[in-house]
Amino acid sequence: MKLVTFAVGGREAVGLVAPDDEAGVLDLAPVVGERSLLEVIENWDRLGPRIAEARDLRRVERPTLRAPMPTPRRDLFAVGKNYREHVAEFGRSGYDTPQRSEDVPDKPIVFSKATTSVTGPYDDIEAHRSVTSELDYEAELAVIIGRGGRGISRDEAMRHVWGYTIVDDVTARDVQRDHKQWLLGKSLDTHAPMGPWAVTADEIPDLDALEVSSTVNGEPRQKAPVADLIFDVPELIRVISAGMTLLPGDVIATGTPAGVGIGFDPPRFLGPGDVVECAITGLGAIRNTVR
Repeated sequence: MKLVTFAVGGREAVGLVAPDDEAGVLDLAPVVGERSLLEVIENWDRLGPRIAEARDLRRVERPTLRAPMPTPRRDLFAVGKNYREHVAEFGRSGYDTPQRSEDVPDKPIVFSKATTSVTGPYDDIEAHRSVTSELDYEAELAVIIGRGGRGISRDEAMRHVWGYTIVDDVTARDVQRDHKQWLLGKSLDTHAPMGPWAVTADEIPDLDALEVSSTVNGEPRQKAPVADLIFDVPELIRVISAGMTLLPGDVIATGTPAGVGIGFDPPRFLGPGDVVECAITGLGAIRNTVR
């Protein structure tokens, strides 16, 4: 199933993408009431079968899609340098370390993005010109946790996955470089466009077959299969949960392929008016304009 959070007439609610029309949204209020998508995920064992069996749902006229979880329960987990070619381009850029290291990490690099960075799949990305002049894009597969837990093994990890969505890990490169850490440069308001759907795991039988891509103003920039991840989804869940409890609704952005702005010489940063589109096989596409 493909679920969304939509707004219409001042009301925000959970909807189901119409099986016969991906542009159509069906109102799930008769099934889930006024629950948010996070609350639906928390009660999935009971509500999932009801949604699957629901019939004669009302079609929503002209809905505005929000991020699937407009206000996540806590900061997003994000992973840096998780595609080999991106490790190389990042190392060459000099934005990582003065040594310009292209070494592949031996353990996942995990950082966070503030909940206030999350915005909708078609909303504007704020340029924040008073804060940054080096704005970059990063198309990423994001994993949504369904069943929480701590000390999750690789073998059990995928049983804790509820589904997937797309995140653009928008980054202020100069802030990231100058502060010598990633939180501030990754967490500016509107710098985590998410969506357009939250797709349940059963819809994606072969995660490695998915392809992550991005364009800027229609020009292809990134393109790589999820199979190219250095640390795959089970390993990321194992590492993050080793001593920290994962919770239902947690979002893990798994890393971005090569082709980001700092990978060019000279770098090709985003400016006002630029349109970034991020797409993943089976998960749709998000499209955001820098303002």
